[in-house]
Amino acid sequence: MTLLEKFGRVSVALTGKPPRRRAIIDIGSNSVRLVIYDGPARAPFLLFNEKVAAGLGAALSETGRIDPAAMERGLEALERFAILAREMDVAEMRCIATAAVREATNGPEFVAKARAQTGLDIEILSGEAEGRAAGLGVISAMPEADGIVADLGGGSLELARVRGGTVHQVVSLPLGVLRLAAIRAGGKMALTKYVAKALKETGWAGLEQGLPLYLVGGSWRALAHLDMQLVHFPLPVIHHYTMAPERAATLARVTASIGKARVKKIPAISGSRISALAPAAALLRVLVRQLGCSGMIVSAHGLREGLLYERLSDEERALDPLLVAAEAEGEAQGRFSGHGALIDQWIAPLFVEDAADYARIRRAACLLGDVGWRANPDFRAERGLEIALHGNWVGIDGWGRAMLAQALYSNFGGGGSLAPGLELLASLEDLNRACQWGLAIRLAQRLSGGVAGPLETARLKVDERAISLILPSNHAGLAGETVNRRLKNLGQAMGLEWRISSAN
Repeated sequence: MTLLEKFGRVSVALTGKPPRRRAIIDIGSNSVRLVIYDGPARAPFLLFNEKVAAGLGAALSETGRIDPAAMERGLEALERFAILAREMDVAEMRCIATAAVREATNGPEFVAKARAQTGLDIEILSGEAEGRAAGLGVISAMPEADGIVADLGGGSLELARVRGGTVHQVVSLPLGVLRLAAIRAGGKMALTKYVAKALKETGWAGLEQGLPLYLVGGSWRALAHLDMQLVHFPLPVIHHYTMAPERAATLARVTASIGKARVKKIPAISGSRISALAPAAALLRVLVRQLGCSGMIVSAHGLREGLLYERLSDEERALDPLLVAAEAEGEAQGRFSGHGALIDQWIAPLFVEDAADYARIRRAACLLGDVGWRANPDFRAERGLEIALHGNWVGIDGWGRAMLAQALYSNFGGGGSLAPGLELLASLEDLNRACQWGLAIRLAQRLSGGVAGPLETARLKVDERAISLILPSNHAGLAGETVNRRLKNLGQAMGLEWRISSAN
């Protein structure tokens, strides 16, 4: 089976569905947020994202109610968001509310006023539904996730056991960041005792040990950004950032003493999150110990993406989110439709020894192999690095981003040299392999001129000594100076001789 047969075209062509704009209004305890998505259903991209720090749950632990001023801020945000969604031609809207509205005694009043002022139909999620959606959100971004999802909001903490693409066990606990101060006021061990009791009563204390904890929510992400600064992590991308279990205790110690001025210097941490860092870190330390977690993995996807994912068909869910997104980007930015998939099939004979995780990154590189053509020629290689390293991809970790970056760097003119800094994320052996992918893509692009015909008739053959480019007699004239040079560069990168021959 060829890789083209295995992976196929993965988005619109497979589903037969054109992209539709979908929107989610998320009414949380801290903020009210509108997110509008566009693009393929399996890998939607953010078209618009805005939040208002309404603070609906700020007074909940003291009064049990939504403060009047907070309610007014929330209603104003909803009115604006409803208008924006209509003006942006959103085809599908879902407006959900979580812990603050769910638990406040005047939550029904807020819902009624919102419906009267905006026409929005607000769906109040149960804690279980909230946890399930967060679990599905992680699965949507990390299909192989196997562990415990921890979604920390302002009013509650949801835990979800995920395995095999399914959410199995869910619990919602009143441990949102807005509640932690009151719990911790009970003494040094108050939070530990509270969490231990809650886990025991809900049956989570005896859960399998040694599982990773997948972190969802703005407070967790802010902690991860802080950790990146502390360890000087070379890639400023939060998704799939991994921390060893002992980092939870380190972060708890750091956030207990770090000054606000230092935190404010970290651009990725918003000012509204600074006050949540210490209580969130304290809770993380307790959770990691109580659940016996093997480490922590940050997810950029959570509740909102899970709500989108749960409405997909089984066929759509089975698609690889990285390849779907790479195909969509390649089709939007490239010159010739479908050419990336054809290139992947054409260069595959050179890389039959690649494992499956290599093959999918190579496939993504092929799908993105023409996205730099509009860039200034002197900066196309850098453009490849930027797309791979800083693109809003999921289904890929730091190693995968480095491999993708090296492939695009070599394809866009970086040649056989390794891009600086990538050795911090992947081994030199792996990066050299990715360099070979990039040079092979570059050869295919030049030989074919971006059209299908030459690649459908020409073929590559490799043995232990040489790479052969075999051209049919009616296309023998394609073997020009540039094609010879690019074949030579590829051969040298692979440590092989190179030749061009004709087939009758």
